[in-house]
Amino acid sequence: MNVKLVEALARIVGSLTPEERSLLEEKLQASPDTVSEEKSRPFHETATPAEWAQAFREWAESHPPNQPHLSDEAISRESIYGERG
Repeated sequence: MNVKLVEALARIVGSLTPEERSLLEEKLQASPDTVSEEKSRPFHETATPAEWAQAFREWAESHPPNQPHLSDEAISRESIYGERG
């Protein structure tokens, strides 16, 4: 089970207006053929630019914010490639 996805969906559903919730209910109650057809298409084929942005933000926020940064030396060409670079 994808817990992060479920949590993200809960946040999104919680922020919907009454009109948006009504539309969501209609979509969820749509015929199984329509719903399964939409599910069979991958996210990158169906997502709007706003959905891409939201998915990226959620992905970025899912990482711990206090990770140490790499030093300039650690990411320098010389340290990566050594004598080959």
